[in-house]
Amino acid sequence: MKHGRRLIMAILLFASLGAALTGVAAAQEGASPTASVGGMAALGAGLAIGIAGLGSGIGVGTSGAAAVGASAEKPEMFGKAIIFVALAEAVAIYGLLIAFLLYTKVP
Repeated sequence: MKHGRRLIMAILLFASLGAALTGVAAAQEGASPTASVGGMAALGAGLAIGIAGLGSGIGVGTSGAAAVGASAEKPEMFGKAIIFVALAEAVAIYGLLIAFLLYTKVP
């Protein structure tokens, strides 16, 4: 499991570095600044929703398994356990909100 997380972090690091270098190269070639900013905002919006969805999926998987186990032993714990699942799902909604704000605020 540790190797998978390290791989994901390495991919994200190289993707963000590549995006930054692409923006710098586009600016040096004389491209319009708004095109470069718009492309970087779109990339940031995609990364925001992608990373938030990935983190939310990990959180829901972990807390959902614990919620099922807790409610199997004590059925009255279902209401309390489902709150933690909903909190993990909220992370994806926050990522969607940030992506929407990034994508609509840039000309």
